[in-house]
Amino acid sequence: MINEMRVLHEAGDVNSLAWVVMPDHIHWLFQLTEHKTLSEVMKCFKARSALQVNGYLGRSGTVWQKAFYDHGLRKEEDVKGIARYIVANPLRAKLVERIGDYPLWDAIWL
Repeated sequence: MINEMRVLHEAGDVNSLAWVVMPDHIHWLFQLTEHKTLSEVMKCFKARSALQVNGYLGRSGTVWQKAFYDHGLRKEEDVKGIARYIVANPLRAKLVERIGDYPLWDAIWL
């Protein structure tokens, strides 16, 4: 999944700001570019990451729900605060006691 997020970022389809991969979902804060719509980005991400996950697990079938939840940020919203909230998900889920102990996250403000 992480590789596929990076592929979309490096291709210029999104500008990734922060993300965390949780055991059963992801949170991904990104800015769309002019290349793809949100639906196109998510379709590409889900298709490519599902192939990778299924290949790794030696199986086939559905990995993702059909829909996705999105929230467009308003100009007055604190982007860094939202990024902090995203990467702190493993702490709130009690997966780790320190975010540095959780390997599946990144943010541009490191």
